[in-house]
Amino acid sequence: MTILITGATGLVGERLVPRLVEAGLDCRLLLRAGKTCPPGATAVTGDILDLSTLSEAVRGVSAIVHLAAVFRSADTDLIWRSNLEGTRNLIGAVEADAPDARFIMASTSNVYSKSSTQPGRETDNVEPQQAYPASKVAAEKLLRESGLNWSILRFPFVYGDGDGHLEMLPKHLDTFGFHPASRMSTIHHRDIATAIGMALAGSFDGRIVNISDDAPTTVYELVGLVGHQMEPSAEAMQNPWHLHVDASLARSLGFQPRVRTVYQAAQEGMM
Repeated sequence: MTILITGATGLVGERLVPRLVEAGLDCRLLLRAGKTCPPGATAVTGDILDLSTLSEAVRGVSAIVHLAAVFRSADTDLIWRSNLEGTRNLIGAVEADAPDARFIMASTSNVYSKSSTQPGRETDNVEPQQAYPASKVAAEKLLRESGLNWSILRFPFVYGDGDGHLEMLPKHLDTFGFHPASRMSTIHHRDIATAIGMALAGSFDGRIVNISDDAPTTVYELVGLVGHQMEPSAEAMQNPWHLHVDASLARSLGFQPRVRTVYQAAQEGMM
C-alpha cells in the first residue's frame, strides 16, 4: 500500500512516519524543497498551497494521511489558507487523480465548545470562533461533502516521544486561564499511529472519530509531571468539560490505546 502523507515533518508526522515505515507501508511524503526525507520513505516535492504540485503527489496512492496544518500562529490568514484552502487543493487533486484512495484527515478536539455540558462528542454541533478550530471544521465539511472515501480523526492534546509539547504547557497557563482541576484528554504518539493504522484499514470510513487515551488528567497533574508547580485552587471551576472528549465511539470500533494514561508514559520512559 502506497500512502501519501502531508505534514510529515510536523509534530505528529515526524513521529508517525517511522512507525508506518516500520509497519511495512510505502510512505510517500509531500515535502517542500529543501526538507529532509526520513529513512525508508520517498519524497515528492510539493505544497498543499500549490495545486500544480499535487497531481503527481497523489497519483497511484491507495490512501492519503493529511496531517498538514497551521496551529499556533498570529497570522490568521495563513491558518485559513493552509488549513482550508490547502485541504481544498488536496481534495481536488485526489478527486481528479486518485478517486478511489482513502482520505484520512487529522483534526482537533479544540472544535468543541468551551462551555459544553458534557465531554465533546462527534455528534455535537461545532461552531468554534478561533481561527485554528474554525478552519479545521470548515475543512472537515469540505471532505465530508466530497465524493471520496474519508475519515476524520479528532485528536486531543498530543504528547510523548520527546516532542516537548507537554513541557510547553506551563507557559500557556495564564493565556488559556486553566483551572488546576480542569481535566484534559490526551493522546500519545504511539496511539496516533494505532488509530491511523485502523483508519488505513477502513475501520473509521465515513466517520468523525475522537481518539483519546483512557484517563483525562488535570492540568495541575500534567504540569507537575514536567516539573512545574501550578498555583492550587478550590474555587468553583467554569467550563469543566473544556478539552475533555468522549472517545466511546472509537472504543466501540475497536480502538484501544496502548499508552492508557500520561502516568504510564512517564513510568515507562515514553514522555
